[in-house]
Amino acid sequence: MMQQEKILIIQTAFIGDAILTLPLIQKLKEMYPESLIDVISTPATGQIFSSSPYVNEVIILDKKGEHKSIFSVIKFARKIKERGYSKLYSPHRSFRTSLIVLLSEIKETYGFDNSSLMHVYKYLIPYNYNAHEVQRNLDLINFKYDDNTWRIKPELRSDLKIKEKINLFVDQHNLKNNLVAIAPGSIWNTKKYPEEYYSEIIKELNKLGYTVILVGGENDKELCERLAVNGNVSAAGKFSIAESVELLKKTKLLISNDSAPSHLGMCADIPVLTLYCSTSYKFGFYPYNDKSSYLSFDDLFCKPCGIHGYTSCPRGTFECGYLLKPEIVNSKIKMMLND
Repeated sequence: MMQQEKILIIQTAFIGDAILTLPLIQKLKEMYPESLIDVISTPATGQIFSSSPYVNEVIILDKKGEHKSIFSVIKFARKIKERGYSKLYSPHRSFRTSLIVLLSEIKETYGFDNSSLMHVYKYLIPYNYNAHEVQRNLDLINFKYDDNTWRIKPELRSDLKIKEKINLFVDQHNLKNNLVAIAPGSIWNTKKYPEEYYSEIIKELNKLGYTVILVGGENDKELCERLAVNGNVSAAGKFSIAESVELLKKTKLLISNDSAPSHLGMCADIPVLTLYCSTSYKFGFYPYNDKSSYLSFDDLFCKPCGIHGYTSCPRGTFECGYLLKPEIVNSKIKMMLND
């Protein structure tokens, strides 16, 4: 009897990166249907992978806590070695990840050619800076795709308990069919579209007969509550990632900064409009599901100023946000809602 193959994925980056790793896992399971696929993730993204129907087990690497020191990472890697994995794929490219790869002594390992300590991998895959992140991840597992077949919807499981919780929230706030979601927050301030502009967009949506649900994490609560006036509702900090996806399914459109909620909208398979301030869609993290789109004021010599963003604009002007006027966004929103 053939031994069941055990495959390990390492992805300890941010929520958006984790979601965009799901298509890789889905295709890997299709390629090796009898395999067990485990994922090393952070505490923040563990629930994403545990909600995937294709993941066997999630192993938590707490980079800011238990596994912060090099010694603790070495100890962690030794435990991974004992699990007897036959293949390892790592979309993540950090020094810590490469150290785990080296010490785990897994025979067949795949990583990108721009990884830290790249020579620890048996197989190096070119990192295509001009491709979407999903395409890059599919390259890692040698999945052949064309212009359409790479656009794989990230799948998250939604059980009855989650659906009941969201239905209760919708009923309690008397939310009807004409719902639009807005995710105004981000870890980085230069990714945040101006709050006063979002306020104008919400007023215009209300005039058109839509109720706005403000979504985000615990850190976005104050911002969302300030914007949730005149019958609009804040859901920030109230739901898990899987629950947030279920809530987004109730809406006709999500308007988001270049941040994790943009990818949650794809999981919900609703139209997403992503607004790029200091970053760019060219980095390969734009929404790619049907009827989604993005807006960006690109005619600036200083844009993009970084792949993630900053606490404040390096030039002190934040033109990348302020030049993307609400009327431009409102026009695009109307087009998408009427499509």
